[in-house]
Amino acid sequence: MRKIVLIALCAVSMLASAQEVVTLDSCRHMALRNNKEIQQASLAIDKAGYQRKEAAAAYLPQFDFTAGYIYNSRKLSLIKEDQMLPTKSFNPQTGAYDYNLVIDPTTGYPVQVNGQYVPTTVALLPKSGLTFNTHNLMGGALTVTQPIYMGGKITAMNQITDLAQQLAREMRESKVEDVIYSVDAAYWQVVSLCAKQKLARSYVDLLDKLDNDVKVMVNEGVATRANQLAVDVKLNEANVDLTKVNNGVTLSRMLLAQLCGLPVNTMMTLADEGRDELGLSLAPSNFNLDEVYDKRHDVRSLELATKIYDQQVKVARSEMMPKLAAVAALHATNPNSYNGFENRFGAGFSVGATLRMPLWHWGGLSNKVKAAQVDAHVKRLELQDAKEKIALQIGQAAFSYQEAFKTFEATKANLQQADENLRIAGVAFKEGMGTIDDVLTAQTAWLKANSEKIDAEINVQMTLEYLNKVMGTMQY
Repeated sequence: MRKIVLIALCAVSMLASAQEVVTLDSCRHMALRNNKEIQQASLAIDKAGYQRKEAAAAYLPQFDFTAGYIYNSRKLSLIKEDQMLPTKSFNPQTGAYDYNLVIDPTTGYPVQVNGQYVPTTVALLPKSGLTFNTHNLMGGALTVTQPIYMGGKITAMNQITDLAQQLAREMRESKVEDVIYSVDAAYWQVVSLCAKQKLARSYVDLLDKLDNDVKVMVNEGVATRANQLAVDVKLNEANVDLTKVNNGVTLSRMLLAQLCGLPVNTMMTLADEGRDELGLSLAPSNFNLDEVYDKRHDVRSLELATKIYDQQVKVARSEMMPKLAAVAALHATNPNSYNGFENRFGAGFSVGATLRMPLWHWGGLSNKVKAAQVDAHVKRLELQDAKEKIALQIGQAAFSYQEAFKTFEATKANLQQADENLRIAGVAFKEGMGTIDDVLTAQTAWLKANSEKIDAEINVQMTLEYLNKVMGTMQY
């Protein structure tokens, strides 16, 4: 019994949540929260922020550590064999050191053999004394590099990454507006189809009542079988149309749920479903192009892209400029190259500067700059073209909205006439003054007038949404 109560409570809560009334704003918020493309755009903003910080780090000194190990199969020897080095002795007569050479007693001059003087004594320099154990070579260095002048590349890259982050934000806002417009279109599509569903049921009820009246008249001999068949045909057509509308309502609800990030089988009751009138009034459609350009996210995106391409020209030009950097290093090796290659670490410190100056690249660097300038010029042309098209787009949207509102006003007048015609036809039919065809014609006209009024009302709403979108004044 307890389980049954729990199941019943769960079912009631699920039914209540399924029938929860949602507004247009709540649908928008759900869509913005769950839309995958907006989430990707938000991640793109984060990525641009990381890239901006990466570019800013290029101003600071870079610290690097490098280490290595090499095993050699042989030892290192500075000489190929033992060396015999001549010696010197102090000569008191000259006050200097003279080589100890063999003197020819007959001539008193040093003896030469094969053009070489012969020393009387030599100093032995053995090969083993200049042979070092270099089987295991190890080394490491801690280096610091501080860019001093990179031809303006670091500054340009920082400008590019900052603009790229702004561009990512503008693109996200553009995506937000696209999603909101899609949600609004789906929302009002559901409202429109629900109104047509209600209208179709009312039309079926009218025809059903007329069908019953005609059957009574046929039994009384006042109407013919042909009259009854004509009503039956209209009733069947109305039932088919009602089925189509029911399917359309279900599919439109599924689309709205999908856009909101909910399961497609979620059945939501919309706040504007049961409203007979949306309370529409003609909104002002005047605009200032300069203000529109400032508000449009796509225009701002193109302006930022143009600035990025201008900075790309500076990056390309920096390849032609000299690059200067200061370098310092603390390094250590084993064997110790500072102390007779003994098998222990020896460390040292060095400071210097590097300069790289491009001299001749056969026009490659200058052509790279020209190509970047062409890209920047193309972007400026795209911006100008977009502004020209936006002016036309806004004009068309304003005319469409004004036309839609006039059409809506006309449909309201047509609906009043159709209501009155339907009333008169019904009264005439009951009094025997009108025919069944007159009633069917009046009912068909009434159905058409109501349907056109619903379409016109939703069209006003959507053309206003589109006008706000293209003018950059969409509220969300």
